[in-house]
Amino acid sequence: MVIASQLRPGMAIRYEGNQYKIISCENHPGQGKMGGVVHARLRNLSTGALWEHSFRSELKLEPVPVEKQGMDFLYSDADQSYFMNPENFEQIGIGDSVIGPARRFLQPGMRLPVESVEGRPISVIFPDIMEMRVADTAPPVHGQQDSTWKKARLENDVELLVPQFIKSGDLIRVEVESIRYVDRAKPAK
Repeated sequence: MVIASQLRPGMAIRYEGNQYKIISCENHPGQGKMGGVVHARLRNLSTGALWEHSFRSELKLEPVPVEKQGMDFLYSDADQSYFMNPENFEQIGIGDSVIGPARRFLQPGMRLPVESVEGRPISVIFPDIMEMRVADTAPPVHGQQDSTWKKARLENDVELLVPQFIKSGDLIRVEVESIRYVDRAKPAK
């Protein structure tokens, strides 16, 4: 058993017969006779629904072991992406609802950690920042204010805003979770 005040993002728990993954949590210690409270944002592993709940700090919860395995991305179809275990070459399909909007950043051959609970995949962990090539954007404008942005389309058809000096073919760094431009990628030496 784990005490609610020990919950951390990434853990999985069983509560009221359902399995949840902790997305975020904040521990608010109590004062005087008031007991502490843990505010947690949870994702139901069966339905994918998000749920915010407050637990008493001393509440005992059943932890569920989360296994992490590096897997190679192979391909995607209409509603699933397929990964291969590099050790035993076993292939699994993971639904787009499990992967989320970051699915558009998958590239063949990419190795990513896949988290699973009781043999069922529950999430694919992407790096915080990825390098992507700009496929199409307006010609660069020099001498303009740094605060102006323009639309750009990446090789994976994701559209985002970039600074005016970026041109088609540039390699840029993108924050995966928010799909936001970070900076221009440094050329490899």
